[in-house]
This record gives sequence, structure tokens and C-alpha cells, in this order.
Amino acid sequence: MRHIVLVGLPGSGKSVVGAEAATLLSAAVHDIDAILVRRMQMPIDRIFGEFGEARFRELEREAVAAAFAEPPAVIVPGGGWAAQPGALESVRPAAFLIYVKVPPAVAAARASNGEVRPLLTGPSPIERMRGILKEREPYYLRADAEVMNEGPPTETAAAIAAMARQYAGW
Repeated sequence: MRHIVLVGLPGSGKSVVGAEAATLLSAAVHDIDAILVRRMQMPIDRIFGEFGEARFRELEREAVAAAFAEPPAVIVPGGGWAAQPGALESVRPAAFLIYVKVPPAVAAARASNGEVRPLLTGPSPIERMRGILKEREPYYLRADAEVMNEGPPTETAAAIAAMARQYAGW
């Protein structure tokens, strides 16, 4: 059995569908951003602001490695994790990677409803999201499978659980 790792844009719904898929699989979920918020006792934008992106990425790598040391689970790293040098290669042997896809406008709208996203600040979140997609999608497309997340999260989670059962030994 391999870990399930969800990759995709900030605001793609990875955390929501990851938690639901974990429930369907009777598995743990490791939401890396949530783990870092608890560990650092501050929101992501403040971690970025006080420590910088390089330190945030280091903390993120450590949290992902810790999640991989646990029994197989659903792992939900932040949107930029997959684009970090060596990230995908470091987990591929023990992971089934799923790209959670949404259009940039949907991701920007969802992202603006939650916590502050440091890389989305500025006058046009949709344009910024398009830029992020252009930069990161080559990495996201290296996933083992893709799932669209425009409908109800329960449908997307069911599709993720089905892929886990079919391709990752769940």
C-alpha cells in the first residue's frame, strides 16, 4: 500500500477532498499546512513573513518526510511543494500522486475565502493564479493521475478513494 499525495494549486480543494478521501479509506490525513500552523503556532502568511519562503519550504519538506514515516495515509502538501527541486522524486517510490485540478479562477476564488495566501497577494489574484499554474503545472502533470475538483467535494473524494484502491493497494 502506498501513500496518496495530492498536488495542485492553492485553492484547488486538496485539504477538503483529502480529508474526505481519508475518511472513505479509513486512513489518516496529513495536511502539511495545518501541521505547520500548529507546529509554528502562527498562520502560513506569518511563517512566510517572519522566516521567508526558503525556511517555509524547509519546514514543509520536514513535515512531508515525517508523514511518510507513518503508515500509508493521505498526504496534502501545500500548492508549491511539488515544484520544489527533488520533491516528487523523493516520494515517488512510496506514493501515488494525484493532481487535483481546477481552473485558475476557481482556485483564486476558493483561496480568497480562506487564510491569507502569501503568493496570491496583489491586485489580481486570478492573474497571479494563472501565473502560478503556468509555473507549477509541469510538476503537477508528473502525478500518476488527475482528478477535476469542480463539483461536490464528496464526488472528488470518492474518485480519489477509487484511484487509491485501484492503483495504490488500498
